[in-house]
Amino acid sequence: MVQSRTFEPFDLDSVPITKFMFFTGKGGVGKTSVACATAVTLADKGFKVLLISTDPASNLQDVFEIELTNTQTRIEGVDNLWVVNLNPIDAAQAYRDSVIEPYIGKLPDNILTNMKEQLSGSCTVEIAAFNEFTKYLVDNDGIDTYDYIIFDTAPTGHTLRMLQLPSAWDHFISESTHGASCLGQLSGLQDNKQKYADAVEILGDRTKTTIVLVAKADSSPLFEAERASKELIDIGISNQVLVINGMITKSSNDAIEESMIHKQHLALSKFPQGLELLRTYEIPLRSYNVTGIESLRYLLYKDTLIETTAVPTINSKEIDTLISDLITTNKKIIFTMGKGGVGKTTMACAIALGLANRGQSVHLTTTDPANHLKGFLKEHHNITMSEIDEQKELLKYQEEVLSVARETMDEADLEYIKEDLRSPCTQEIAVFRAFAEIVDRSSDEIIVIDTAPTGHTLLLLDSTQSYHNEIARSQGEVPESVKRLLPRLRNQNETEVVIVSLAEATPYFEASRLIEDLQRANIFSKWWIVNSSLVNVETCSSILKAKQMSEYHWISTISEKTKGNTIIVPWIAEAINEDSIKALMNERI
Repeated sequence: MVQSRTFEPFDLDSVPITKFMFFTGKGGVGKTSVACATAVTLADKGFKVLLISTDPASNLQDVFEIELTNTQTRIEGVDNLWVVNLNPIDAAQAYRDSVIEPYIGKLPDNILTNMKEQLSGSCTVEIAAFNEFTKYLVDNDGIDTYDYIIFDTAPTGHTLRMLQLPSAWDHFISESTHGASCLGQLSGLQDNKQKYADAVEILGDRTKTTIVLVAKADSSPLFEAERASKELIDIGISNQVLVINGMITKSSNDAIEESMIHKQHLALSKFPQGLELLRTYEIPLRSYNVTGIESLRYLLYKDTLIETTAVPTINSKEIDTLISDLITTNKKIIFTMGKGGVGKTTMACAIALGLANRGQSVHLTTTDPANHLKGFLKEHHNITMSEIDEQKELLKYQEEVLSVARETMDEADLEYIKEDLRSPCTQEIAVFRAFAEIVDRSSDEIIVIDTAPTGHTLLLLDSTQSYHNEIARSQGEVPESVKRLLPRLRNQNETEVVIVSLAEATPYFEASRLIEDLQRANIFSKWWIVNSSLVNVETCSSILKAKQMSEYHWISTISEKTKGNTIIVPWIAEAINEDSIKALMNERI
């Protein structure tokens, strides 16, 4: 029997708070809801509060049920609360334009295209967002107006370290031709050097700034919180607290609810060591959707039973339908894509098993460090498996790049290269080479790949300048396996990208952005899988019925987006293994 673990309630009367509060966490953990509820609660106590979102998938407008912009909007019904919805995508576009405009007509089109792609990654979006909200950290006139300034999402340690590196502000940016994957996004920031230094100093001041790490009682969000915590502590931002959202604190004697409680306790029994020293709070799972002022007032303190109408049954397609389509269309390379924690590895295993049971030869591989395929499936006559060690591939690639850079660079510039090599783009490029080798070696198998490079990374690789700089600089030539793989990924007759999501706002919006990113690289997706869904599950729990109503909206949205090519996989109580995967596929165990 797994022992339960309890934490203090997230009660703002007892939680130590500072003027600046940053809420951050893995997509889908409810950080926006918690940030909004905190803002409303403090405003109701008579404090003047400014709430700022820098989340590309922000649903602040849905939560407050009002149109919001990048200017301060007073929230009707809550005295003392103003909200700003900064759109980092728009900010990144404006930032790209400002950097590239001086070179239009002066540089060849292929160089300009490369510059644009260098400025199209997630690092640029985050730096553009940081550029926007620094005014709310260092503009004394604006700051003094408010008692508390709350940010929905915080910059990563990687972004802050880049801004702190001195070589980001000198000749290296304008003169280097080594083409670091995230180099370009700093090229227009020299004029703001002091502002960023002041902002980073405020972030590290324990009397001014608190980082609120939001997670759920689930292994993936908890380990993501641990990673973020360590990254920030390493650069001196140590005033952190942890909030575990969505805790089921008591059972209504519903079998599904009991199973969920057991899963939560199991995850908490393996609590990450790096979070043990943080003061930890919990917020119960509520039986209502967090939209509207009243629900935000309730969120931190009480539940309200709601009347739930019967949820319409959704006539869903099963994984077997997807398997049949993959075989009929003769797909040879299959990716499962989506944000962390949505179940990509499980779905990759299910697809591989389904294909193998239809007589197909399958090679299944993953780069997910949190999951091990052999714990899910056993190799048999139609399935072979491999794991790409992301850290090993990254270290290998980093050393190859640095060995070349050391021949011409001083120590200051090397520090910038080292930080650039920690970027998400670099990690994807490193493992992409391993992917290419696996795909290239097999012409008689279907390759199923759990996790994949983004469209931005593929465009970096395919760009004339970056292609050379990112690959040839470390090996002297572009590997033939990479040359062959990129065109194959764009061939819809050979490659299938299966998007895995949850029936929730943030996973949906993040998956939608992923598709747009891939489309820029001329890679298209037909199928979505909505994983761990409660929508067709029998339950008497008022909380779970409310979640079913919320899921119905998102599943309907996804089904419309995919023109009906949506698979719904139900939530299951069992641990993920070969038997439970077979059960998901309605196969005889």
